[in-house]
Amino acid sequence: MTAALEVRNLRKSFPGVVAIADATLTVKSGSIHALMGENGAGKSTLIKIVTGVQPADSGELILGGNATTFATPLEAMEAGVGVVHQERNVIREFTVGENIVLSHMPSRFGRIDWGAVWREAERCLALLRVEIDPRTPMRDLSAAQTQLVEIARGLHRHAKVLLLDEPTASLSVDESERLYTVLHELAADGTAIVLVSHKLDEVFAHCDSVTVLRDGATVMESRPIADTSRDEVIASMIGRSLAALDVKQRDIDRSGTPALELRGVSTTAGHRDVSLELYRGEVLGMYGLVGAGRTELARSIVGLETITAGEIRVSGTPARIRSVLEALQRHRIGYVTENRKEEGVFLKQSITRNIAVTIWSRLSGAFGIVSGKRERVVTDAHVAALDIKISSQDQLAGELSGGNQQKVSLSKWLAAETEILIIDEPTVGIDVRTKSAFYELIWRLADEGIALLVISSDLAEIVTLADRIVVMDEFIVRGEVTNDHDYDTMSAAVMAHIHRSV
Repeated sequence: MTAALEVRNLRKSFPGVVAIADATLTVKSGSIHALMGENGAGKSTLIKIVTGVQPADSGELILGGNATTFATPLEAMEAGVGVVHQERNVIREFTVGENIVLSHMPSRFGRIDWGAVWREAERCLALLRVEIDPRTPMRDLSAAQTQLVEIARGLHRHAKVLLLDEPTASLSVDESERLYTVLHELAADGTAIVLVSHKLDEVFAHCDSVTVLRDGATVMESRPIADTSRDEVIASMIGRSLAALDVKQRDIDRSGTPALELRGVSTTAGHRDVSLELYRGEVLGMYGLVGAGRTELARSIVGLETITAGEIRVSGTPARIRSVLEALQRHRIGYVTENRKEEGVFLKQSITRNIAVTIWSRLSGAFGIVSGKRERVVTDAHVAALDIKISSQDQLAGELSGGNQQKVSLSKWLAAETEILIIDEPTVGIDVRTKSAFYELIWRLADEGIALLVISSDLAEIVTLADRIVVMDEFIVRGEVTNDHDYDTMSAAVMAHIHRSV
């Protein structure tokens, strides 16, 4: 196989930060090549340079044997380079079909050919076995469905080189497998695929070779997967081996009143007769395929969707929750959203403002002015407790890595002393070391008595984290599994509940 894409001695700096120090990468036609590294290692920056989003300071980019540079993403697309970025990059006011073909809208007699738009969008979605009407507005889709649409857009232009940055971050096991089936078909047709992923299982199951970045430099280059161990990849990523997580069977006291209880809840989102119980000190996992209704249920609990029947009880008392503010102030319920960049953190505000925002009323003086000194004290405490890596409290949240942004999003709810915490997709886009630290943090919060409802599309994550697993499909709770943390046993039990509903 010939090299479809080569990167030689690439370097890129931003004010005060060297994002890429010396990156080298070789990707062959017809292969799936993993690009790995911790958050902040330079992976996303490298992809942005290859696809014309950002210029390199120095180094070479070689496409199909010819040295080149791209001044814009359009130039990269026209040269046969396709991309699915980690950050969601859709126009929410447009339809699914418009977003998929936006870079090359079909026209006829000088006007948009809408029939061709819908047909091409349907073709791209069909490749992923996704049933979404291309006329649907993007704003009506879940985060996972949005991810699938972005992947479909990446398939639209028949790219010679296709780069995917965390494409399965919000997808379930079944959706991920469907994607990989398509990627293998593309590779068989000669497409060179670069896959950025923190999911080692997926990398070792589907990739042919791997390159690892650490601190902006290539430390493992184009190593065949067949000749590489997981420990070698992890050691290359973090500079040392990673200790195994000590997963223990936790003893949960369920003899008392649940911290949170749903009794026969139906919602405008489509849920029917949903019942569940969550106890203090418990990690309750919720698993389901894309479109199962998990996120919508979380939003209903905190007042973002309307409950039409049934009731919510908090510590045994019926609760009618109409807003996130009411959920927090009256019932001590916090919600860490799956969409941290749009809903979880204020990217253009300081870390201090992001963490203290939930307790401004507590930090304000007689005239309603928030005390900056008190904000900093609170921020210091949570930065230390969650080991958030920052340059200063004044640093903008948008400048942090994905893992640190997630910790900031979580901190604002901990600052408000929540007693019930709903965390939707806790480790999306987070590297293996940060993910382990996040699991330890969730268990520590549970040990402190917080009741945690954790929603994840990663079944292995749910089996690792949860004490019990609730299985949801088509907006109905299909069953519950007591978790013994054996993946084979638990995955079979969970999927049995889903398949029985089909």
